[in-house]
Amino acid sequence: MNKILTIALIFFVISGFAQQIPQKYFIAFTDKNGTPYSINDPQAFLTQRAIDRRTAQGIPIIEEDLPVNPGYVNAVEALGTQVFTRCKWFNGITVKVNDSSLLPSIRALSFVQSVTRVTSYTSKKSAFGDGKFQLEEEFRKTGGSHEIRVPGSVQSYDYGPSHGQIHLINGDPLHDMGFRGQGKVIAVLDAGFLNADVTPVFDSLRVHNQILGTRDFVNPGGNVYQEHWHGGSVLSTMGGNIPGQLIGTAPKASYWLIRTEDAATENIVEEYNWVVGAEMADSVGADVINSSLGYTTFDNDWMDHTCADMNGYTNPSSRGANIAASKGMALSISAGNEGGSGWTCVSSPSDALDVLSIAATDSLGNYAYFSSTGTVNGDYVKPNIASDGWNAWVAYPDGTLGAGSGTSFASPINAGMMACLWQAQPGISQSGLRLAIERSASQYTHPDSLLGYGIPNYVNALVYTQIGVKSEGTFRVYPNPFKDAFVISFTSNLSGNFEISLISVTGTLILKTKKIIFAGAGNTVKIEDLVTIAPGMYILKISSGSIIEYVRLVKIENSSDR
Repeated sequence: MNKILTIALIFFVISGFAQQIPQKYFIAFTDKNGTPYSINDPQAFLTQRAIDRRTAQGIPIIEEDLPVNPGYVNAVEALGTQVFTRCKWFNGITVKVNDSSLLPSIRALSFVQSVTRVTSYTSKKSAFGDGKFQLEEEFRKTGGSHEIRVPGSVQSYDYGPSHGQIHLINGDPLHDMGFRGQGKVIAVLDAGFLNADVTPVFDSLRVHNQILGTRDFVNPGGNVYQEHWHGGSVLSTMGGNIPGQLIGTAPKASYWLIRTEDAATENIVEEYNWVVGAEMADSVGADVINSSLGYTTFDNDWMDHTCADMNGYTNPSSRGANIAASKGMALSISAGNEGGSGWTCVSSPSDALDVLSIAATDSLGNYAYFSSTGTVNGDYVKPNIASDGWNAWVAYPDGTLGAGSGTSFASPINAGMMACLWQAQPGISQSGLRLAIERSASQYTHPDSLLGYGIPNYVNALVYTQIGVKSEGTFRVYPNPFKDAFVISFTSNLSGNFEISLISVTGTLILKTKKIIFAGAGNTVKIEDLVTIAPGMYILKISSGSIIEYVRLVKIENSSDR
């Protein structure tokens, strides 16, 4: 009897103790009814720059853009919670709850749809600490190895040892043309930017007011310059500017420094922080988001993702990344550093459908052993492209420069060039920008699970943006890739006489049809007898009066031709 009482007392004490351990929860609301915000007055929640970016790409402002109802927030807060972040895209808030006995009262609120725990500080399967940046930390401490690379021709910049990382993706000619990121805004989502307010590599950014602001979503009101070093090193590959030592890929761009990652732990709340960070990037008018963060497994098993979850639209950060892209921002995201491990896919949010997932190579374009492997399944290719991330040249928080490795650096090297390319061709949409970069890559016609479409060539990407290639809209073309024929299916209710042209990437007209009549959705036409056309990439132009669409096509070898 005494033994039973003792066990019961222990259980009571443990249960009571568990109730008092603070945890964070994401509270999703049912609607935005009664909100004081309106899509007819977007200036109340979006900057003019954000509105202009959407207008330029024909993107409407919708209810999803409205902030969460402050009345709902106040009601949850009044129950004794501490509100950390507000997420308009998911229509909810992240709160800290000190006593789990409050949860039934929260769930009982008529406008609460669900309550999801997003932290677990009671039992860790591992002590992450800097382990989540373990590869980068190892190279930072050892210095890695690095070859001084000297430009082979006269350059606008004296890149010093950093020349190889921009030259690999043929980005230095864009700098020579004067496209160095001027007028573009890059939001950097990371774990902290230790000493980035004082290190010499960012002197140019500070003098010219190119750091537009900072925000800490892990510790609201905190100082991102006193947090983890990782984000500062990431930033240096884009915004660094010390002639002869390190020149970033977008030294004239402006930056928002946003902390969404808690380096000391790994909880799924960080994915919700990531989404809120992306929302902020949208609202301030950022053009490009770089995120050298990835989510796979967590401190507690019940939060873990699997490779089956990496389908482009399931995990919180991936859903948020797709929404961010739909607002007209271009996203460059690290594929992950799990190469050779038991994890056999990229991490979230780089798996998102509408972002560029970046693998790592060395300075010669060879696959980096640590870069996460991905998936090639029809049009779904992850990683999408690759850039230098093995012994790249970066800055560290003590002001020194040295080798740094990880897809963490491959991604921002690419992100900076995305900004320069967009500066060179400002009229293109983010999806057009992304497609041009992919089709410029070294293995576009034969992607694989290591480097995706391969290493981009930003000069060629500029050519493709000038051609004006767009993704499919009024028409669907299949199969793609094709062997000797393809079908064009009309997906719109528009009708008329259309002319169809097949053009090589160099602009040579390969095929031109007579006028073809399309009469509403469902009409199809088959273009055949294309056996003699050489394998490679082509542009399909479909036009009728003011309606002009371009579709990327890839011709592959027919086995009978071998």
